[in-house]
Amino acid sequence: MPERPQALFAMTAPNVPRVFPPDLLAALREHVDVDPAVVAEDLGDPRVREALARTEVLITGWGCPLLDRAALDAAPRLRAVLHAAGSVKGFTTPEVFERGIAVSSAAAANALPVAEYTLAMILLAGKDVLASRDLLRTRRAFPYGGILPGVGNYGRRVGVVGASRVGRRVVELLRPHDLRVSLADPYVDEAGAARLGVPLLPLDDLLRTSDIVTLHAPDTPGTRRLIGARELALMPSGAVLINTARGALVDHDALVAELRTGRLGAVLDVTDPEPLPAGSPLFDLPNAFVTPHLAGSQGNEVARLGRTVVEEAARLVAGDPLAHAVDHTVLERTA
Repeated sequence: MPERPQALFAMTAPNVPRVFPPDLLAALREHVDVDPAVVAEDLGDPRVREALARTEVLITGWGCPLLDRAALDAAPRLRAVLHAAGSVKGFTTPEVFERGIAVSSAAAANALPVAEYTLAMILLAGKDVLASRDLLRTRRAFPYGGILPGVGNYGRRVGVVGASRVGRRVVELLRPHDLRVSLADPYVDEAGAARLGVPLLPLDDLLRTSDIVTLHAPDTPGTRRLIGARELALMPSGAVLINTARGALVDHDALVAELRTGRLGAVLDVTDPEPLPAGSPLFDLPNAFVTPHLAGSQGNEVARLGRTVVEEAARLVAGDPLAHAVDHTVLERTA
């Protein structure tokens, strides 16, 4: 790589100053030659095509166009893609990896706020805060008297489904708390679970023995509708399902039917479809808490993604290995 290789932003233009505020843009430009006024939202744009012909490093983000054969042919000098967001599956093609182009992702940085949201929801669910708040709002008086049985986080059983970046970070964040945490993941063995400090269970056993189940598996053909009517029925009465992964992991019809019985609760930051139709019962069910896909990087958190790319650009120019390189051989089973 030259001392300052030619780079190009490929994302929706409004995201460039959000992900790379002035200090981070200045830091990035110490390592690569990039013009924030030229952003590849449309690879057919003549100005973009001209820039692509010189581009050695593509700095991608939300809204990046598909990097198919035609796009790559227009960028014959391209050597690296540094993604300032999470999954690269939406815009990379096998051709990217076949050409030996290095790909890096800020998925680890984006995992942190998702894990933080999950931790907060686990602790709030364990204290029954969400239902209690609604009762207080309705009655305008304390809805309970004395100590509540069945409420609290001491010894609460938490089942983590998926040892993804987020899932592993959730396990780590839960460690200081007096919780009993278990893991289900078909790609993790007993030794791997031991390194995480949690017991490994088959999914059915985890569902049967968890007061709170939190989903962190990717959306793949094998995980779609992973949680359906049969799986929900395994969960003990009073249990709460948290989904910050992908809406497709849950059969929403089955979930609505179960929630209507009042037996379970749910915290959903992702849904299927997304957004939910205005008439969805999930908006009105008292035991469903739905948020608008905000667990991932928001506001000032997106600068963490930019910082990750700046650090990767420094490694790239120095000839050092990328810290967050994407392994294309496992993409089909990752987010």
